[in-house]
Amino acid sequence: MATAEAADPRPLTGEPIALDLLNTRWVQDGAPVDLFAGAAGLTRMEGLAVWLRAAGLADRFRADPSTLVHLLTAREAIARAVADPADAGARALVDAVLEHGRIRPTLGGEGPGERPEFDDPSWGPAWTAAYGYLELLRSGPERIRKCASASCVLHFHDTSRGGTRRWCSMAACGNRAKASRHYARTRER
Repeated sequence: MATAEAADPRPLTGEPIALDLLNTRWVQDGAPVDLFAGAAGLTRMEGLAVWLRAAGLADRFRADPSTLVHLLTAREAIARAVADPADAGARALVDAVLEHGRIRPTLGGEGPGERPEFDDPSWGPAWTAAYGYLELLRSGPERIRKCASASCVLHFHDTSRGGTRRWCSMAACGNRAKASRHYARTRER
């Protein structure tokens, strides 16, 4: 049995929180895998605890069934919005998640600031991911990308200088594509 301190089994981590949430589903050996549905032998709550820790939210939110349900709602909403930004239904789903929190302006010792507030703390991670998606849209929606590999479902935020990143990871999908092209060229000879 895995523990709450289990390693994160996902092939791509460290993306902005909205995309990191999308990347809790991936393909491994041709089969779909879901961090929140038994990936790497983790229970649903252990998978949630792994994600909360990776997202830097474990100290603020609990890995409980309510949090997981709300997070799955946010993941589906963001996935639909990323897949089709013109989908009004997807935008409405993201807005529905955002209805459960707000930004409260604050004044602290360092000056003006902001603090998120939630009508129910179990909505915190879901709201944070949905709000993170809005931040990505503000900074450059064209930089939200799906990996160019037909067999990969991972998403990333392209921070390359020229905006030309194509792969979730050069070590994985990019290398496979290069090897496939090389094999095709040598086979033609």
